[in-house]
Amino acid sequence: MPKFAVITGASSGIGAEFARQLSARGYNLLLVARRADRLEKLSDQLTTVCEIFTADLSKKSECLRLVKALEGRRVDLFINNAGFGDCGPFLQTELDKDLDMLSVNIRALHILTKKIGQQLYKQGFGALLNVGSCAGLMPAGPYMATYYATKAYVVSLTRGIAEELREQHSPVYVCALCPGPVDTEFNDRAGVVFALKGISPALCVEEAMRGMLRGKTIIVP
Repeated sequence: MPKFAVITGASSGIGAEFARQLSARGYNLLLVARRADRLEKLSDQLTTVCEIFTADLSKKSECLRLVKALEGRRVDLFINNAGFGDCGPFLQTELDKDLDMLSVNIRALHILTKKIGQQLYKQGFGALLNVGSCAGLMPAGPYMATYYATKAYVVSLTRGIAEELREQHSPVYVCALCPGPVDTEFNDRAGVVFALKGISPALCVEEAMRGMLRGKTIIVP
């Protein structure tokens, strides 16, 4: 039976690259994002069974709708990738955009980590990867303060859950991918230009796969 993976934020960047590489490894997929046209275009490029689930994960109800759709299904790998950033002085950036970022980067990730984590624990196997950032490993992030804070949450939450699972000798595996700059449209959406040259999404996902094979909790490409 082919393995089954779910990817949020699958319409572009790291999420789309996870879809390509997992499909190449024989995984059947459920691709989650807001833009159906992007998901359909990606699905047409893949060689395994690929389902599309459109959702706006900034809404709690949409997160729970995804959880409901996965009830009773075998999930081998869940990739919590949906998220975005913003750049600018904290006192000058838009509050509504900050709150949307908190809703996606923290609340949606938290809901899905808990609910899907419970499902994996009940089925007795599986892996969950939260896409964080090296920003979450740093003490502060001037001009991206809210984004850095959200990714610190991702790192802290993932580390705590991973330790609990180890102490319980659970076969369920939880990890966080924490890349530096990656050449995706994230940069345009966040309005940021990095001083460092970014790595490709392909290299980022390849490093994520290697890190998961080694059972690392925090994977830094």
